[in-house]
Amino acid sequence: MRTIRCHVDAPLSVGATAALPETAAGHLVRVLRLGVGDAVVLFNGDGQDYDARLVAVGKRGAEAEVLGARALANESPLAITLAQGVARGEKMDLVLQKGTELGVAAFAPINTERTEVKLDAERAEKRLAHWRGVLVAACEQSGRARVPALASPVGLAHWAGGAHAGLKLMLDPEGELTLAALPATEAVTLVVGPEGGLSERDLATLRAAGFKGLRLGPRILRTETAGLAAIAALQSRLGDL
Repeated sequence: MRTIRCHVDAPLSVGATAALPETAAGHLVRVLRLGVGDAVVLFNGDGQDYDARLVAVGKRGAEAEVLGARALANESPLAITLAQGVARGEKMDLVLQKGTELGVAAFAPINTERTEVKLDAERAEKRLAHWRGVLVAACEQSGRARVPALASPVGLAHWAGGAHAGLKLMLDPEGELTLAALPATEAVTLVVGPEGGLSERDLATLRAAGFKGLRLGPRILRTETAGLAAIAALQSRLGDL
């Protein structure tokens, strides 16, 4: 039987009644044809799934009563932060969606020398809201009860100078490291360039900040392929796949 999961951006507790977001309620009622008494699973990012049932359904909303809570243990033991050079439109959405499915713990959109997408403050805020929606939807589908952290887009030099957990890697076709040579670790920060890749200046900035080059193989991968391939390989090598 299919489990229908819905994200609620509010505290949840057994016995309480939760108002579902309008968009989610519309999907449950108009698309899935659910009604009063039907079961749903709610989550709010605290690591638990909340079994619930619909108790009110209307044209503009729905409410569900929380019946029980279950802690989930499906997060990867490898905390991966993906610093992705901001890519255009659907490419960025794909990276966020599939990265979430693969277990990425946090995303950091970065503007590099070759980033083609230029976002002013207003556009950046709208884009962030859209990206958060992509992450939530991916969690609903994949069964994750923790929504990955999402940082605001910043320049590479500013971001590189901050604190970064664990092994610091950047994808580089000429990098000195291979997957087989990586040491055991509980955290990885991985940098992936945008459509045009990381420039020599970007690479130098990252090396000065302690990042090492990781090569995946003899072929050049697109930005929407490279990060996902690396994440899957890192999970297989050091994580939970």
